Amino acid sequence: MAGSIEIIIPVYNEGENIVRTLEEIESKVTHPHRILVVYDSDQDDTLPPLRRYIASGHGMVRTEKNHYGRGALNAIRTGFEAAEGELCLVCMGDLSDDMAAVQAMLLKMDEGCDVVCGSRYMKGGRQIGGPWLKRTLSRLAGMTLHWLAGVPTHDVTNSFKMYRRTLLDSIQIESSGGFEIGMEILIKAHLLGLKIGEVPSTWRDRSGGESKFRLWKWLPNYLHWYGVALKARFARDKRGLLRPAPKAA
Repeated sequence: MAGSIEIIIPVYNEGENIVRTLEEIESKVTHPHRILVVYDSDQDDTLPPLRRYIASGHGMVRTEKNHYGRGALNAIRTGFEAAEGELCLVCMGDLSDDMAAVQAMLLKMDEGCDVVCGSRYMKGGRQIGGPWLKRTLSRLAGMTLHWLAGVPTHDVTNSFKMYRRTLLDSIQIESSGGFEIGMEILIKAHLLGLKIGEVPSTWRDRSGGESKFRLWKWLPNYLHWYGVALKARFARDKRGLLRPAPKAA
């Protein structure tokens, strides 16, 4: 069975949602795990309710201050470095991710996957709410990279992914923007020929607080990794590595 999970939650002013998120994790994730909440500033309104939750006896939760600089990407990087589990699962602190999918992710890990994606766009997956343009671009990116670049998931942009520690230790993170770090790791795993899995997952728009996603600011970063995947596929095609086998006489 897969090793222990470090559940990494980057937060920024999630005081309205953090305790309910932690309770959701505890009710649905039965596999051995620890939770690492990564915050930017000591003034973050996530911290008071989080500290009360920890003080009430929830010792599986710990905190880590983001030491790379503000922002989700740097918080996730900090979390990867501080994580001690064999597996790392990134999820948000706003109740948007489907913790009921974690058991299926673990089964995929047991099958030898290095990355398992929670997929909104495969059969059985759903996306509930959220801005129309963001949903459309995300679905378009996932489907085109699946069919044109051969990436073995229908949902490349979802941050809700489980990673094997050996993968995280073997690559250098280049992302400099927002949540595209998950897409970068996925594309690099694909280009390395590593095994990628996906499971259906439901994403729900936040029920409280303000979204931290900045579409126009981060779109160029997503497009960069989109282009990397397409260029790599084109290069392989050009070398003839994807030529169909000759037909039998």
